[in-house]
Amino acid sequence: MRCKVCCSYKIALGDGGFTLGFYAVYAGSEENDKYFKATPSARFDVQTVNEGAASKFEIGKNYYVDFIPAV
Repeated sequence: MRCKVCCSYKIALGDGGFTLGFYAVYAGSEENDKYFKATPSARFDVQTVNEGAASKFEIGKNYYVDFIPAV
């Protein structure tokens, strides 16, 4: 299953880590409309202590998230 999400915030934590917040896209393009029909609601946070990883995410930018079974 693939979802399309938008990075809504990035918070630098006092311990050198970061919290990244994401929500499901809902408008703005024909593709977003299609994703909205399949996943109208999603919200999650990710925490990392890797500054390089956190720097790859931009607030307001869309990302794909793939859910695949783990072995």
